[in-house]
Amino acid sequence: MIPEHHNHVVTTVESVPAEAATESPTLLQRIRKVFNRELLLTLALGQVLSLLICGIGLTSKYLADDFHANTPVFQSFLNYILLFLVYTTTLAVRQGEENLLAILKRRWWKYMILGLIDIEANYLVIKAYQYTTLTSVQLLDCFVIPVVLLLSWFFLLVRYKAVHFVGVGVCLLGMGCMVGADVLVGRQQGLGDHKLLGDLLVLAGATLYGISNVCEEFIVKNLSRVEFLGMMGLFGSFFSGIQLAIMEHKELLKVPWDWQIGLLYVGFSACMFGLYSFMPVVIRRTSAAAVNLSLLTADLYSLFCGLFLFQYKFSGLYLLSFFIIVLGLILYSSSSTYVAQDPRVYKQFRNAGAPITDAPTAGPMEPSVTYTSLGQEMEEEPRIRVA
Repeated sequence: MIPEHHNHVVTTVESVPAEAATESPTLLQRIRKVFNRELLLTLALGQVLSLLICGIGLTSKYLADDFHANTPVFQSFLNYILLFLVYTTTLAVRQGEENLLAILKRRWWKYMILGLIDIEANYLVIKAYQYTTLTSVQLLDCFVIPVVLLLSWFFLLVRYKAVHFVGVGVCLLGMGCMVGADVLVGRQQGLGDHKLLGDLLVLAGATLYGISNVCEEFIVKNLSRVEFLGMMGLFGSFFSGIQLAIMEHKELLKVPWDWQIGLLYVGFSACMFGLYSFMPVVIRRTSAAAVNLSLLTADLYSLFCGLFLFQYKFSGLYLLSFFIIVLGLILYSSSSTYVAQDPRVYKQFRNAGAPITDAPTAGPMEPSVTYTSLGQEMEEEPRIRVA
């Protein structure tokens, strides 16, 4: 009996190092899985969007400060016209259910509302610069992130983990460092007489941006990127044209037109068109929340350009804020979010007004889980059953 018990003890003790040896490679594999090529590519795509926003901000600043061309509606109108010429005409020449008329017949009123939301979001944030400080706009514009998170949770049924909220918090901390650096170096441009009004305009614009981005994520992941951009071009050009005729026709007459102003308008339109065309690609690959976190670095790129173009003062906190925001993006992307949903939800959107004949009418619903991480393509997403 004693030898048998002794052998049992020996085998048990010897098995512990073997188990420990298998744990270390697993941890290393997880680290390598996070810091892979897909993560770096996705972070780079987000920074491309930030650079486009930087171009939009620089051209707008030159137009407003150097040429006194305060025409935010006209600038948006040019972008919607480009979207109309490229994407709406593409829908018009398509055949079948993806044709422009077929889409309008099924979902025209939804895209009309979405177009109005997108137009007014752009207008409200640009208008706020006349009443409040640049620092307030930068800080309050971050309100779009909790709006996107909440709307994604309730309407897209996205489920987050603790690491995602930590990543968001770190990104916002980096944004706070940038705002603090602005205060230290005295960048208080845009201070007006009605600061409270300006702050409310920013909050309203950020809320509308959040709604627009969540709707965009739903459409590009479940319908079509070209459909979204084509509908934005159609309704955006129509309603922004009406708003332009009512609100800015006098401002356009005051613009001292020459080749420099024309070149700035072309540059602004090119950057805005690139942003609208490229953002659905990145949102389809990631999510609206991840894209908005990436866009926090846009103000830093504008600042770095301003150091050379507008003689801005430099602070080491700007570099610190950039690295903190990037760290937050890495934390957010280190784990996948997932979507628990009933597949019939999307079927109802596609076939609005028509009864669903192939869906089961009895029995419990079986939602699915769809993973939407920064490093995964939508076509490769597994579908598993939720217990």
